[in-house]
Amino acid sequence: MRLRSGVASLALGLALTAALTAAPNASAGPGPDSSGTSAGPMGPAAAPERFTHPGVLVSGPQLDFAREKVLAGAQPWKAAYDQMMGSKYASLARVPKPRAVVECGSYSNPDLGCTDEREDALAAYTQALAWYITKDSRYARKSIELMDAWSATVKDHTNSNAGLQSGWAGSVWPRAAEIVKHTYTGGWPNAARFATMLRTVYLPEVVDGKPDHNGNWELIMMEAAQGIAVHLEDRASYDRAMAVYDGRVPAYVYLTGDGPRPKYPPRSSVDTRAELIEYWHRQSTFTDGLAQETCRDFGHTGYGVASVAHVAETSRIQGQDVYPRIKDRLRHLLGFHTKYENGAVVPSSLCGGSLKLGLGPVTEVGYNALNNRMGVAMDNTRTYTESRRPHGTENHYVAWETLTHAGNPR
Repeated sequence: MRLRSGVASLALGLALTAALTAAPNASAGPGPDSSGTSAGPMGPAAAPERFTHPGVLVSGPQLDFAREKVLAGAQPWKAAYDQMMGSKYASLARVPKPRAVVECGSYSNPDLGCTDEREDALAAYTQALAWYITKDSRYARKSIELMDAWSATVKDHTNSNAGLQSGWAGSVWPRAAEIVKHTYTGGWPNAARFATMLRTVYLPEVVDGKPDHNGNWELIMMEAAQGIAVHLEDRASYDRAMAVYDGRVPAYVYLTGDGPRPKYPPRSSVDTRAELIEYWHRQSTFTDGLAQETCRDFGHTGYGVASVAHVAETSRIQGQDVYPRIKDRLRHLLGFHTKYENGAVVPSSLCGGSLKLGLGPVTEVGYNALNNRMGVAMDNTRTYTESRRPHGTENHYVAWETLTHAGNPR
């Protein structure tokens, strides 16, 4: 595969994304969770005229639902809350560890602030959730302390994983900030400085994506860009993130209707059939729900699963619901991977007959949206999701989604 150096300019990226057309493609067998393979129309979802706050991944009504369930001692929400509060991220004794320059190489080697940054962001979000459910202002103040420490310090991300690291942390910071800024009345004097950090340190790293990398990178980066755009009320950046997302999702999840092979990733240098097969980790037989990274491992695929759903969830909260358009890809993506996590025999035609399992706590948001709100039958996903509750955190950017999204109708 030929790699293109550097990152396209914002204007060029917008033009290229808008001009995308699907490569000829197609075929496989029936989907694992229900029949039908309509890909649905794809195209950039425009930013709302008026942003909703809190509105990154979880809304005010959703937070109210979770709080009501926890206070009533209802399951699985109470168990999910107890899990969260028992984690290191909920400790009021936590001391932030900000760095001016966070340097992250491949697989976070070297790790110069990478783990500290991700975990402090997760802690800020955890403390924000704890504040909302308990109404104990100590948690809101701790979340603010963590956000303030980083906004006063961090200036840059460097080395080969800079974009992914910025995506991981940059997707979580806005979740925390949205809850604190829009529900805590005790004041946040440095809220503007935090917003400047998001705009100047994180957004430039993520908004153009990484067309030539594995798809989870670009999906995570678009999740971060979208969340930052919501918090900043930046309509142009929101539109940019959704344009990239809407091109990447069909290139990350295969459906029979795509043709005999997957769609080519937009804006990338992958432009031949041989390169495409290599890009899909040498898989040459395609079926509904197969992801670009399935044959790499389910862990990285899980990141893609999470961000596909997270962006759709935030879009729905913002009144620009993309779930109807990605419904078939998401349901098959979830059903295909949970089937094997549940113990199905792996055929020799799939990844040489061997899978690296470990999808992680990534199914609650998509499962709730499709099964509970839209009524889509998802037996494989239900078995996987319900048998592993409460879903906690994978310590990067997915956290406490049984608490926030299990059975949440709002």
